Amino acid sequence: MQKLLSIVDVLAHQIKDFQKVNPTVSQSSVGWHIEHSCLVIIKITETVKQSNPGKYLWKFNFKKLVVLALGKFPRGKAQAPSSVMPLDAITQESLLKTIEDTKQAITELVACQKNQYFTHPIFGELNRPTTLHFLGIHTKHHLRIIQDILA
Repeated sequence: MQKLLSIVDVLAHQIKDFQKVNPTVSQSSVGWHIEHSCLVIIKITETVKQSNPGKYLWKFNFKKLVVLALGKFPRGKAQAPSSVMPLDAITQESLLKTIEDTKQAITELVACQKNQYFTHPIFGELNRPTTLHFLGIHTKHHLRIIQDILA
């Protein structure tokens, strides 16, 4: 939990640059990447909280194994679902509120049972501990993009 909260704190420090864009890195702004990263944590937490841990079923998935072991995603290989795409105008104030909502979601996720889960479209079912690890990787992925935009 602390690891993910620390990464979210680093995201929060980038809010001052929320309008910056570097089309050679990403068509989206720093603010978009912050908002998207937070929405992923919030939406996945909602799904995990509603899941039935008795229905969780671990299955081997080579892509999941590689990503979780390496701790990285390749850039530009996946399209985010519309449910985690920022829609509203992004402001410093809205990002600060989203960061607070994200921290609350992380606290709620940690309180879930071990085998509560969400189903990732590529990696399959991820239980709570694996979900926390995945969210750290995903958030760091967008943080690296933000750092490249600002470089």
